[in-house]
Amino acid sequence: MKAKPYWNPYMAGVLLGLTLLATFLIAGQGLGASAFPKRVLATVGSEVVPEWTASNPSLGMYLEDDSNPLRNWLVIEVVGVMLGGLLGALSAGRFKPTVEKGPRISTRGRLMYAAGGGVIMGFAAALARGCTSGQALSGGALLATGSWAFMMMVFAGGYAFAYLVRRQWT
Repeated sequence: MKAKPYWNPYMAGVLLGLTLLATFLIAGQGLGASAFPKRVLATVGSEVVPEWTASNPSLGMYLEDDSNPLRNWLVIEVVGVMLGGLLGALSAGRFKPTVEKGPRISTRGRLMYAAGGGVIMGFAAALARGCTSGQALSGGALLATGSWAFMMMVFAGGYAFAYLVRRQWT
């Protein structure tokens, strides 16, 4: 199957906006994903080291009401995003293992940059009390000042740091 072209970014943006609106109307919540790894860690930790997990300030809050931390809208959302991405890649003929990179960087170097960026974004999401989808999409749609400030800083940081890594892509 020949790969289909990527979606028009403007149409994808409109569909994302409609998806956000639907989550507010149907689930009563916006989009976000940064608490998903903590919920998984709290679930595993409650089975492996229950005393430590319950006393951990970051993970214990997910165990306070004695319900399963994975029984949450966020978990359904993240699993749905993963399944949707898989179905989208399969239907577009774009499902294949590959590393997107520029001509001046090795695959290992690209993966190191990606891992480093992921760790920094994960740490920043914990500090900001939300990931870019939760802060920018959901918080921005609600006109939350902190969310707008967060996104301005994300773009400013991206533009400032892009100068340091752009030569790997050209």
